[in-house]
Amino acid sequence: MRIPIQGSTTYRGRHSRPNWFAYAIFVGLSVAAGALGWIVSPSRSPAAAAWYAALDKPAGVPPTSWLGPIWAALYLLMGTSAWLVWHERYHKRRGAALIAYFIQLLLNAAWAPLFFGTRSVGASLFIAVALWVAIAWTMREFFAVRALSAWMLAPYLGWVGFAMFLNFELWRMNP
Repeated sequence: MRIPIQGSTTYRGRHSRPNWFAYAIFVGLSVAAGALGWIVSPSRSPAAAAWYAALDKPAGVPPTSWLGPIWAALYLLMGTSAWLVWHERYHKRRGAALIAYFIQLLLNAAWAPLFFGTRSVGASLFIAVALWVAIAWTMREFFAVRALSAWMLAPYLGWVGFAMFLNFELWRMNP
């Protein structure tokens, strides 16, 4: 029996058994992107902690103890949303959606090493803006495949928007 590829999800694609190994890979890839940032973060690197503590900071910077739980929740949402899109095997826009996802994931992985590792506040601001745009693009692509997956990225877009604003303020306050 031949299954036609359709623009919308077919019954066979959405209602097949979940592949938990693939789910673990998607969540693991998201967490791995965050692990790169954790390696050079102030909580792990004394040199980064000293540099970051010396920066003039704007009001509203969250305590560093909040960042781990917030990012853990965001990485879980990111991996789950990508897995839900991947699960739509017969959707013609699935490939483009996953490409957008992996591009934003690479930008996510690049921000912390650039900010904390090279201490380049300006270059990390550029990456933060590109990341925000890439997340919005990913949401657009995910919405075409599965709306729930796009909405699952909304907290991530909001948090990165807030982080982008803080990055801009750090760049402005620390010439």
